[in-house]
Amino acid sequence: MEVAIAGGGIGGLSLALNLHRRGISCRVYETAPEIRELGVGITLLPHAMRELTKLSVQDAIAAVGIENRESCFFNRFGQLLYKEPRGKFAGYSYPEYGIHRGKLHKILYDEALKVLGAERIITNRHCLGADQDDRGVALNMRETSSGAVLPAERADVAIACDGINSALRKQHYPAEQVAFAGINTWRGVTRRKPILTGRSYMRVGSIRTGKIVIYPIIDKVDDQGNQLINWMAEIQTQNAAINDWNKTGKLEDFLPIYENWKFDWLDVGELIRNADQILEYPMVDKDPVEQWTFGRVTFLGDAAHPMYPRGSNGAAQALIDSRTLADILAKATDAPAALK
Repeated sequence: MEVAIAGGGIGGLSLALNLHRRGISCRVYETAPEIRELGVGITLLPHAMRELTKLSVQDAIAAVGIENRESCFFNRFGQLLYKEPRGKFAGYSYPEYGIHRGKLHKILYDEALKVLGAERIITNRHCLGADQDDRGVALNMRETSSGAVLPAERADVAIACDGINSALRKQHYPAEQVAFAGINTWRGVTRRKPILTGRSYMRVGSIRTGKIVIYPIIDKVDDQGNQLINWMAEIQTQNAAINDWNKTGKLEDFLPIYENWKFDWLDVGELIRNADQILEYPMVDKDPVEQWTFGRVTFLGDAAHPMYPRGSNGAAQALIDSRTLADILAKATDAPAALK
């Protein structure tokens, strides 16, 4: 069996690694011309770390991430409401890590290059859609950098790992739109001294009057004893317009909400103003659909079931999808039946 994977993100690369471990041949086609460490922070909860440990990348994650000890909930005045231990400190078999999303992606990419070989992880390939017949499926491709149409890539099955705006999903649900509930989020990273234990995941405020989630993602980011602190501010408003992904955020759009949040343990306005980078994202998901599988094509991760990025749901569920789908294909005698 030959599997074509459209998309080389967390879902696509983890699927490739899972398939390889089960002796199934695959190729990954990634839109980006090159893999760079983009984005901000992500939390890897124990169920995500379970999947990543099975892929033998846990030591690489531990080397660049921060293991969370506790989760703390505060009201908008900085008063502690509740806290609890996390990961192994809470008795789970696996830890919980905060990590830069770009570093996690690079760890999976490097592992895939090492075990599959560079000839099977192909960048600069944008998937346009798929055609299929009784003998297999053909992915229609365009070179991202030039826009040139390329010869179709054939395989026995194709897996859409190309995210919430999946081209393969759009073939079957052409009129579908993302669901937006009027919540935009601003995400940033700031270099500063550790907050609380230096291993604390903090939630402050409420989504109706302003909420911010804060946690460290890189320890000792410089020789001044600073950490790289990830934060995400979000608020629900009646007249918010949906924006694009990875749009540069503007301080004036949200800083006034947090400007006077000065606690004895943190000045939130200062944390935001001193950010290295601020990005604005819409908080979106999609309504459920009747099916993910169409013959020799199926969807995975955000291409199948995009959901709100709470607790890094998207990455964790894509990792679980990858292992589950690889297990099913490893036992398959008939690929389309297995996908169904």
